[in-house]
Amino acid sequence: MDFQRLLVGLVDFCRRHAVPVIVGALFLAALSGIYAAGHLGISTDTDKMFAESLPWRQRALAFNAEFPQFSDLLAVVIDAREPEEADATAAGLASALARDHAHFRAVTRPDASPYLQKEGLLFLEPKQLEKLLERTIDAQPFLGQLGKDPSARGLFGALALLGTALQQGQVDLTPYHNAMAGFSQTITSALDGRPQPLSWTRLLGGEAAKLAGPYKFVLAQPILDNHALKPGGAATAAIQTAAAKLPFVHSGDARVRITGNVALADEEFASVAEGAVTGLFGSFILISLWLFLAVKSWRLIVPILATLGLGLMLTLLFAAAAVGTLNLVSVGFGILFVGIAVDFAIQFCVRYREFRHEFTDPGAALRETGQRVGGQILVAAAATSAGFLAFVPTDFRGVAELGLIAGIGMLIAFGCTMTVLPALITLFRPHGEPAEVGFAWAAPLDEGVRRHRHPMLAGFIGLAVLGVALVPHLSFDANPLHTKNPNTEAMRTLQDLIDSPVTNPFTINILTANASDAATLAQRLKKLPLVSSVLSINSFVPTDQKQKLAQIQDAAMLLGPALTSRTPPPPPTAAQIRKAAENALQQITPALANSTDPQLAVLTRDVRRLVAAPDKVLVAVDQALTRFLPSQLDQLRTALSAEPVTMQSIPASLARDWVLPDGQARIQVLPKPAARTSRGLAQFVDEVTAITPSAGGAAVTIEATSATIVGSFRSAAIAAVVAIGAILFVALRRFLDVGLVLAPLLLSSLMTVIIMVAAPLPLNYANIIALPLLLGVGVSFNIYFVMNWRAGRTAMLGSATARAILFSALTTGTAFGSLALSAHPGTASMGRLLLISLGCTLIASLVFIPALLASVPRSTRGRVAPAPPASTLAGRDRSD
Repeated sequence: MDFQRLLVGLVDFCRRHAVPVIVGALFLAALSGIYAAGHLGISTDTDKMFAESLPWRQRALAFNAEFPQFSDLLAVVIDAREPEEADATAAGLASALARDHAHFRAVTRPDASPYLQKEGLLFLEPKQLEKLLERTIDAQPFLGQLGKDPSARGLFGALALLGTALQQGQVDLTPYHNAMAGFSQTITSALDGRPQPLSWTRLLGGEAAKLAGPYKFVLAQPILDNHALKPGGAATAAIQTAAAKLPFVHSGDARVRITGNVALADEEFASVAEGAVTGLFGSFILISLWLFLAVKSWRLIVPILATLGLGLMLTLLFAAAAVGTLNLVSVGFGILFVGIAVDFAIQFCVRYREFRHEFTDPGAALRETGQRVGGQILVAAAATSAGFLAFVPTDFRGVAELGLIAGIGMLIAFGCTMTVLPALITLFRPHGEPAEVGFAWAAPLDEGVRRHRHPMLAGFIGLAVLGVALVPHLSFDANPLHTKNPNTEAMRTLQDLIDSPVTNPFTINILTANASDAATLAQRLKKLPLVSSVLSINSFVPTDQKQKLAQIQDAAMLLGPALTSRTPPPPPTAAQIRKAAENALQQITPALANSTDPQLAVLTRDVRRLVAAPDKVLVAVDQALTRFLPSQLDQLRTALSAEPVTMQSIPASLARDWVLPDGQARIQVLPKPAARTSRGLAQFVDEVTAITPSAGGAAVTIEATSATIVGSFRSAAIAAVVAIGAILFVALRRFLDVGLVLAPLLLSSLMTVIIMVAAPLPLNYANIIALPLLLGVGVSFNIYFVMNWRAGRTAMLGSATARAILFSALTTGTAFGSLALSAHPGTASMGRLLLISLGCTLIASLVFIPALLASVPRSTRGRVAPAPPASTLAGRDRSD
């Protein structure tokens, strides 16, 4: 009774001092906004959502400290029509970024190491090397001439020599088919006005040229602006600006894309924000509609929205002071706050309308609302707050911070509802109510529920049993990529490169005592079913060197004279190119009469057309045929100078990626495609960690986060139910009444499980915040009905409380619906799960609870003394 007197007195005090209360509220809102704007940040780093004391987090932190070059990366991926174009673009971009010290700390090209360029042939299998060298040797007649004169003039000179040899019957054209086809295609494209540079890498390398893949990489460590929503945004823009200036990008022949953990994190917020303004506007319109249908007057809608706004600003103030930096989970506290706090406000206003029908005096109606509803809202707020705060002690810091903010936010919402809302209602002076506020059409349903309560309860029990049976089938999708928008550039690029050791997001890292132990462990790991490959410092020391070096040295002896570096002659004129082509025709044409080789006939036709072409076409052909030739000749000379390799031959810049100064050696384990599913990834991690439990890396982190999240929610859910139960017992004083509140909560949870398994809709990092919301909304709805039942009310569905619950659910559901339509998969899954859980909660509250309460014998109903009139608690009635 004393507490009721306190609530009524508080409401009445705010009613009588409405203007000062509202002015004070505006001041607090402004102060909160200013403070939060300067002190509240957002982090997209998913690792920071977990306690650093966790063993897997400690291993990850230690690895990042030991290999800082792999942290905070922007991976720039270049592909082009020809490999030389991609290589030139990557080289130009790396050079430009390395000079930009304002945006980048370090820039590297992992696929352009001088060591690998010199010793690269030694890493081929013997048969691959043999085919490559044979193909190169076959091109020796062309290379000899081109080594002296790397131009179209030299190339046509080589064709003239080939024609002379054909006339003498000294040559088989078969080995030259690929070269002639390449020359013919390049000449034809120039004659057709579309000159395309000839790829000498493809021409000489053949199938071996494909082993390097179509992509070139530039890895950049940006200088991050942690105060921005996109910390790497400035660096990404700098890359795009530098790339646009490169010739092959400008012409459209090369493409530059950006991925990496920094780009993925930056795109996360851009993806979440996509369509957010439109969705927010639509939600606001619908929410306003539901509020109007609930309270029937803008004079109550504005106070509700203003109270929500103040509560949200005060909660922002607390978040800024207590947490400082929101993470990808705790950033959703606003959804939780609005979704539940709006229920408090709607309950207060709808019940105020109910009492306004009974009392002509607005002041008396407000006092009666404070007395009749204030205690219910307090119990709902306290129980909901306890449910949220149960998550604080868990290792999942993301939801722990969310629980702290939302838990305190519930108490803030209660305070605003009992103080600022009465003041605003007083200021806006809503009109009296001419009729009952509840659902008159729903009154007959109460009798129907009472008559059919037993079959209804049997059906719900069946659903509960099914839900319990399906709980083991509820899955958690630990893959963070599944919560990201797959249509962003960073995600599309990552999917294209899923098998690359540079960008594969599912690798495992292992530290061994030394390189020798790394070699031994690597051999064991390679035998595992889901392991695709294993890399270590030993991977950079080729095998079968003696045999391969002999092959390379033989090729170098044959090609040496042709590849001897010389000072090239001046670039040819159009007339010199035409003359060289005519000489080639003079030698090839007689040989063609005695040859049935179709490729020779095609090349002869194209050269004949070229001889008759304008000078500009001849110059274009010269540039197309030989643009990449000098660099290819240089690379060939370097590759043929390979030498025996030992561990000591590996340059320090490359070795530092694999060996620490104290000798510890890193192993990188790459999975097979089967490990890209949640089940496959878990099996891949289990296989590796069974051999080396200290393994770390992205794959281990993903699985460990899944275990941490599931464990945190399991322990928090138990603590939340215990805490809610304790608060309910203090308020209701009977275990039966506590059970009546918790039973619908359990049922709605199990119904949600059924739909999630059937859909299917697995839990993930984003939608998991729906679970604490389910606790909050479920407890609030259930408390109102049970406390009304204790006070003697038997008609539930036609009451003002049912009206408030329905429109509160519609208002909250509209906000969730806008999330479900998001282009961001994580946000959309969160919205869908919130809608599902809210729908199940509403069914449990509006169908199950009335049936359950109708089944409880009247003799077991708690004896609650009728509440005295509010005027006796707050003093005599005062005029307004």
